[in-house]
Amino acid sequence: MKLDVRSRRQFLCTAAAGILSVPGLLRAQEPEPNAVRRNISSFKVDSWQEHFDDLEHGAILCDINSRAVQFWSEDESVYKLYPSSVPASEELTRRGYTRVIRKVEGPSWRPTPSMKERNPEWPDYWPPGPDNPLGTHALYLSWQYYRVHGTGDTRKIGRQSSNGCIGLYNEHIAELFDLAEVGTQVRIF
Repeated sequence: MKLDVRSRRQFLCTAAAGILSVPGLLRAQEPEPNAVRRNISSFKVDSWQEHFDDLEHGAILCDINSRAVQFWSEDESVYKLYPSSVPASEELTRRGYTRVIRKVEGPSWRPTPSMKERNPEWPDYWPPGPDNPLGTHALYLSWQYYRVHGTGDTRKIGRQSSNGCIGLYNEHIAELFDLAEVGTQVRIF
């Protein structure tokens, strides 16, 4: 098959453009120094050493921006990463260091006074069960009213949708509930 001059020119220009772009493609795949590491789901992956002095009683890291919860066991044999819901606004967000002070399977729930102000139609008490806002399990933190808990409303996960707590799928909080202990250190940032 014989190519005319115009076809050969188009072919050569296209081939040259492809060859010239290969180094750029390769460079684009190399990580930048000091770049944020992310896993396949785009969650920011941290090392526990960036946040805690040790892993005594294990550690839970709640990343508000990445909307992810990470867990490390005390002996580092277990590492977990879970998608989460985070507070709906900055005013509802508390950041800093705390710890797990209580674990409850099948928690009941009472809205805080400020939640009742914003949502007066809410009942004063929710018994344990499938409609409970705390889901199937709750890790109570040393900060009053703050929890890492489950949710039956799966639409909330990955969104700014909570009144201050960190929410997980019920199956994920059940797993974290079994891994964490009273005394597990927690950082929300």
